[in-house]
Amino acid sequence: MAILASDQPTVALPAILRQAERLTAQVRSDSGETLETVAPYTGTRMAVLPQCDARDVAAAYERARPAQREWAALPVRARCRILLRLHDLVLARQDEIMDLIQAENGKSRRDAFLEVADIAITARYYARRAPGLLRIKRRTGLLPGLTSTRELRHPKGVVAVVSPWNYPLALSVGDTIPALLAGNAVIQKPDNQTALTALWGLSIAREAGLPADVWQMVLGRGAEIGDPLIDNADYLMFTGSTASGKRLAAQAAGRLIGSSMELGGKNAMIVLDDADLERTVEGAVRACFSSSGQLCISIERMYVQDGIYDTFVPRFVDAVKAMRIGAGYDYSYDMGSLTSAAQVATVSAHVQDAVANGATVLAGGSARPDLGPYFYEPTVLEGVVPAATCFGEETFGPLVSLYRFTDPEDAITRANDTRYGLNASVWSGNARRGRDVAARLHAGTVNINEGYAAAWGSVDAPMGGVGESGLGRRHGGEGLLKYTEAQTVARQRLMNLAPPGNLSHEAFARTMTRSLAVLRRVGWR
Repeated sequence: MAILASDQPTVALPAILRQAERLTAQVRSDSGETLETVAPYTGTRMAVLPQCDARDVAAAYERARPAQREWAALPVRARCRILLRLHDLVLARQDEIMDLIQAENGKSRRDAFLEVADIAITARYYARRAPGLLRIKRRTGLLPGLTSTRELRHPKGVVAVVSPWNYPLALSVGDTIPALLAGNAVIQKPDNQTALTALWGLSIAREAGLPADVWQMVLGRGAEIGDPLIDNADYLMFTGSTASGKRLAAQAAGRLIGSSMELGGKNAMIVLDDADLERTVEGAVRACFSSSGQLCISIERMYVQDGIYDTFVPRFVDAVKAMRIGAGYDYSYDMGSLTSAAQVATVSAHVQDAVANGATVLAGGSARPDLGPYFYEPTVLEGVVPAATCFGEETFGPLVSLYRFTDPEDAITRANDTRYGLNASVWSGNARRGRDVAARLHAGTVNINEGYAAAWGSVDAPMGGVGESGLGRRHGGEGLLKYTEAQTVARQRLMNLAPPGNLSHEAFARTMTRSLAVLRRVGWR
């Protein structure tokens, strides 16, 4: 790798961590339990977090119910103004939140900025779209002129949001924004490792004018507070592993509440032989190694067409080897640290297992304790066989496997040969060819000539997984409307929907038959 141990500076914890006590004071906990977190860059103690129990969770819901009713009673545009102020505050205070994201997660500065940009885009989009999405809509009635039908949207009530550690701002605040704009209250359980980032988002929302009990945080392990969190919720938004998602979906289904989930992925990239090599190499490096590969939509499998394989692969490998990895609260590094010892262990085990099964390491392949306790080199493998764990299982780290193909049909088949279906990428110099391949991939989002950012950042379009990569969608109209209950209100004018006067049911049926035939001819919906 381009950064050597001798080049690595001593990294001090950022000043924002001095506000940890102020941030954790937003958590109301009577359990007396606490938990210490560790900074990934250095392995040193970072913060002491209060931990909640079932009683704390129940109390949060009790506070949220009346707060939600008052919040929902506000005009939609008043709620939008608060979220637009949040937008402005996040951009204005981006340096402190990027420091906090890096301190808790270990990612590089450029990857931390993407979370800032994501929240600004999401807040602006939904604050502009919410009034139109939530307005009362006229619908076609049963009988023209006689039936007036309208669709109303009501908030679910109190939404439980369970957010992960890998994108601690984007996936905590980002999923909360549409829930709030729809008129809901939110009880959120962020991961302990990155709880301060989520709590910073909460403090900014309150500074923007959000009432105190409309959005609350509860901290704790899932085994301790997961059941009461879901048992009191009116809807569940979860981002995390497929195994956890299945358990939570079953629990939500048992209560007949809705849920939306973004889960794991084993995302594939297909590089066709007419792709622009220089552009593809740069895009592939970002697609595989952003946030140290700890990204649900990052690429872990790459299929390269035979005609350019021997040219593309050396260029890609050289670009990976040239990546600057290290710890720093500036834009000096391309990739930062993994977040925990468990992530390092998983990546190491996957690489060692693949090599034991015959794979070749083209780049990386080693932990870098000289840079920090959780650093691992961006790694490229060739010759990974189905017997290897990383062939079909998500690594969730800086590891990609390369495969050669001749026929695009074969690449599509191999890319789709997975229980997951979250994201995919296609690279081609021909737009039509790229779209044709993209449409046949079994994935909720597909990017052409980009790894993941084009689809993710297009917030007007739905984003989510198929198969074991999740259910429901974030982004787009569905990303807000999923937090609402649809209600149909129909008013019948002038006559009842029954035979008038002395008209028999048989005569009424003949009259209705003629009317329905006329409606068909005139094209009535």
